Amino acid sequence: MTSITLDMNCDMGESYGAWHMGNDEAVLKYVSSANIACGFHGGDPGTMRKTVAAALANGVAIGAHPSLQDLAGFGRRTIQISPQEAYDAMVYQVGALAGVAASQGARLHHVKAHGALYNMAAKDLELARALCQAVRDVDGGLVLYGLAGSRWIEAAQSVGLRTAQEVFADRTYQADGSLTPRSRADAMITDLDQSIGQVLGMVRDGVVQATDGTRVPLRPDTLCIHGDQPGAEAFAAGIRKALQEAGIEVRAM
Repeated sequence: MTSITLDMNCDMGESYGAWHMGNDEAVLKYVSSANIACGFHGGDPGTMRKTVAAALANGVAIGAHPSLQDLAGFGRRTIQISPQEAYDAMVYQVGALAGVAASQGARLHHVKAHGALYNMAAKDLELARALCQAVRDVDGGLVLYGLAGSRWIEAAQSVGLRTAQEVFADRTYQADGSLTPRSRADAMITDLDQSIGQVLGMVRDGVVQATDGTRVPLRPDTLCIHGDQPGAEAFAAGIRKALQEAGIEVRAM
């Protein structure tokens, strides 16, 4: 019988200044990779340093989590930028976190965009290509985490990057495979049993049921949970336990 492995990632290091976001230390016990904010939507130099150190202490792979430059909107507002502007912003942010990692004797493992930038590039091939080219130009060995079946994957492969097709434990889907916009009341999954059911369906069967009932095929390499939602630690622990009981090994790519 073929064994199933799955990376489990979480967005982290999104606190800055006096503002605290998420429960990183608790969630790190359950995930295999961390996407660390680079200062544009969350994070600051001290938070980046501390989060990298915590990830290393837990044996968790380190990734950059770049965003649109939108601290006030937490990177979730759509802001139109050119492919060149996107390229420059990606180089700047990935380079910053790579420097923080190097200062602790570590290297980045992957890159995963945040919020509106992630969703924009999932549908815009030109934007996705500019972002992926930036990642490759900084370090061609990095893995690109992108929405399963989206333009991210196509663009990353076109510039020679390794990819991890990402699925979500706590978000609902639309019939085209995109995530339900956060502006809708049904965007988030807050019930642990419902989340586990969705996760196991994606990993074992390669499908997810959209909000309209459509069964959307996908291939999951990495599973995202959000550390900023209420009860994040319980969600992470419950999903990790369910994966273990299903015989699915959690490890970074």
